[in-house]
Amino acid sequence: MSFFKKFFSKEKKEELDQSLEKTKTSFFGKLSRAVAGKATVDEEVLDELEQVLISSDVGLDTTVKIIERIEARVARDKYLNTSELNGILRDEIVQLLAENNKEDVEDFLPEGAPNPYVLLVVGVNGVGKTTTIGKLAYQLQKQGKKVLLAAGDTFRAAAVDQLKIWADRVGCGFFSKGMGADPAAVAYEAVQRGRNEGYDVIIIDTAGRLHTKLNLMRELSKIKRSIGKSLEGAPHDVMLVLDATTGQNAIEQARQFTEATEVSILALTKLDGTAKGGVAIGISDQFKIPIRYIGVGEGIEQLQIFDKVAFVNSLFESPVGS
Repeated sequence: MSFFKKFFSKEKKEELDQSLEKTKTSFFGKLSRAVAGKATVDEEVLDELEQVLISSDVGLDTTVKIIERIEARVARDKYLNTSELNGILRDEIVQLLAENNKEDVEDFLPEGAPNPYVLLVVGVNGVGKTTTIGKLAYQLQKQGKKVLLAAGDTFRAAAVDQLKIWADRVGCGFFSKGMGADPAAVAYEAVQRGRNEGYDVIIIDTAGRLHTKLNLMRELSKIKRSIGKSLEGAPHDVMLVLDATTGQNAIEQARQFTEATEVSILALTKLDGTAKGGVAIGISDQFKIPIRYIGVGEGIEQLQIFDKVAFVNSLFESPVGS
């Protein structure tokens, strides 16, 4: 069964469409104004398109790459009209995402994942990190997996409490050494407990507020070493959670964290609350790290596996009222 058929039920597609509604409305409004009265895709149209992409938070470097691809199409095909522009733009963005997200996973837990599978979650405060952990735990529990959440953000009592609330809500295991504990010790002991008690998945939260990049590097490196001592080869993924509503700031966060640790997957939250959904394209292109999950609403079930084709198709479908 294909990924799209397996995961994109009518309800899931509607969720994705709705979450991208603000982005679509903003993007198509700008695009329509850019090509109004133009018959062909010429240099002026491409200049306007460049501004549309940049203002839609795709990012300068990625925008330049997309424009260069379209310029090559124009040169090759000699004559392209503006009515074809949407289809061309969609094709080029899908190809760009395909280069950076070569494989779509077909499950919330990747096929062939080790048991236990250890996921280290990083990101600044306020991006929806704990909520994403809770939603992911819910999906994994639905699949029959035994999940343990570990409270590695020991700088804030509220962070520990919030993760415990999610664990209780989902009905999964919870491990904490309380506020002020050494996060590396929390990670080490959580993996030990997970192994001893037969957990399939261990998800470790981390602090989102470290004052300098040097502190960030040291703390995350220490946590990773502790996890590796507890279970060779772990963590199996380091997931960076980013808030789509922050636009270009999310790209800067990605830059900071990828310099501090070996981020292997991304989760993009709050797509439903922003017109800046284009940032997903820029992040994927610039960091060559696959987006695995997207948050499409506040509900416990509103976490989706990212599918590049479904995302771009939804982005380019005409918004309501257009």
